[in-house]
Amino acid sequence: MIEIYIEKKEVAENQKNHFATRVKLLSYVRLAVIALIVVLLYHHDKFSGLVLTGFILVLLVVFGFLVKLFTNQKFNRDLHSTISLINEREINYLENSVLDFDDGQNYLDTTHLFSYDLDLYGKSSLFQHLNRTHSYIGNKSLSDALVSEANKEEVLKKQEAISELSSKLKWRQNFLALAELQEDTEKDYNFLINWAMDHSGKIGKVANILSFVLPVIFMIAFFSNIFLDLGIGNLVILLFIINLSVLGSQMKLINSEINKSTKLNKILFNYSLLVNQIKNTNWESKLLQSYSSDLAIDKKINASDAIKQLSTLFGNMDTIQNAVGASLMNGTVLYHIHLLRKLLKWKKENGKYIKQWLQVIGQFESFICFANFKQNNPQYIFPKINDDQIYSFSSLGHPMINEKDRVPSDIDFSDNNFVVLTGSNMSGKSTFLRSLGINIVLSKAGSVVCADKANMGLLDLRVSMRSTDSLSDNESYFFAEVKRLQGIMKHAKSNTCFILLDEILRGTNSDDKRNGTIKFIEKLIQHNTIGVIATHDLEVCNTTDKYPNYLANKCFEVDIINDQLVFDYKLREGICQNQSATFLMEKNGII
Repeated sequence: MIEIYIEKKEVAENQKNHFATRVKLLSYVRLAVIALIVVLLYHHDKFSGLVLTGFILVLLVVFGFLVKLFTNQKFNRDLHSTISLINEREINYLENSVLDFDDGQNYLDTTHLFSYDLDLYGKSSLFQHLNRTHSYIGNKSLSDALVSEANKEEVLKKQEAISELSSKLKWRQNFLALAELQEDTEKDYNFLINWAMDHSGKIGKVANILSFVLPVIFMIAFFSNIFLDLGIGNLVILLFIINLSVLGSQMKLINSEINKSTKLNKILFNYSLLVNQIKNTNWESKLLQSYSSDLAIDKKINASDAIKQLSTLFGNMDTIQNAVGASLMNGTVLYHIHLLRKLLKWKKENGKYIKQWLQVIGQFESFICFANFKQNNPQYIFPKINDDQIYSFSSLGHPMINEKDRVPSDIDFSDNNFVVLTGSNMSGKSTFLRSLGINIVLSKAGSVVCADKANMGLLDLRVSMRSTDSLSDNESYFFAEVKRLQGIMKHAKSNTCFILLDEILRGTNSDDKRNGTIKFIEKLIQHNTIGVIATHDLEVCNTTDKYPNYLANKCFEVDIINDQLVFDYKLREGICQNQSATFLMEKNGII
């Protein structure tokens, strides 16, 4: 995989340098045009007024063309520079495990049903390994994908979509580069959505009429004073001031509509490019076809054109912050009131669609993350999804552990729904539990999983592996865990669940802990749950004798070889026999 990214990076670097050369050349040419205009004005006496005016008009047109061309070439330079950076990040990720991606720390919730226990968010989390998003809505969509439930049909559609995107590396990187260039934030997104849904803003009737009448009167008075020499300069000035006062009456509305944004037009322009890239691609998967069709409400409304138009409107509205320019434009023709009218009209016609359009962008960016994950891990497979709630895995592993260090496990819940797992500290129990949980999370998102084979149902996932004290609620670690177990049991009574438990009831004495654990397992048996409970208490394992058709004992063993602890991290049948705590304490002179 690294070779592909190295090749893509070299191509992008060459393109970046090509456009950078053009940008530099166009800068010099623009400067030359400006210098030529200055020279012509300095030597104006050598030309007739008509000839001089003609030359300057032509040069201004040329300058305008050069500015447009310069902007286009600069955009292409920045785009290919970003694509080069995208490939560089992937190379560093695969070669050196560098996680130069947002870790989703803001989504971390210690009370969530499974995300905190499975390290879905935070430093070195699953989210950080997957995340390649740059837009706020893309980032949020990826987070939602990791914690959302899905039925079989939805998962299969997601698998199809991710598979198709995984074969479109160039398309994906171009899309991500456009998303990175826009530099949007949650604040920008929320303002745009709230703005689009708020239809309370209206130009007053008097101001609306005056915005048409006063500019006409001003122009008549202005040109009459110039060409007919009527001596009504004071009237012209008065009309100019009246126009500005009309604008002033609408400034509160204008400020509320544009939110004094200086970059929203750029963000919207890039949104339009992202939408255009989606819409202009012929998709084969049903889900991507569906999302693409969401960008075309009807034949009259093209999402890309509509968002681009909004970008232009916001960009033009930003000129109101230029005091001199705004005074001239509004004192004469009330420019920003007419612009405000167009903005409100756009909102009325298209505002109800903007959230849907941006959510499509977010979904594509989220799917791109899973497609990239698939491409970076060609050995991973799409799990088979069944309706019988069967769970079986061959060579199951933890996707965030380097392949060289990963020890895969085989496990099948077909014969015994629940596993009592034993093993000493550091033997691999918690890693195994998280391997199960994380791959179940990936499967529901439609992603490939870290296994050679996987056959899975889509039961609700419930986990208790890590509880925390809640100082704000004056809640102890033990009580927090009890509440978590209460929630799991309550849900299990009405829904068959896949449950992962790691050494529960650690906050009480040994007998109390053992009895509580056994009774909890027996309750889970009544509700036909599936899953694993890890424990250090070997007496809990005796419960399997009472429920041989439901419970099975499995373990991770530790061996003492040449006076050293040796962990092979291999899942075995039966109950763990060797213990490491006493050995380590003796070896370190503690006892």
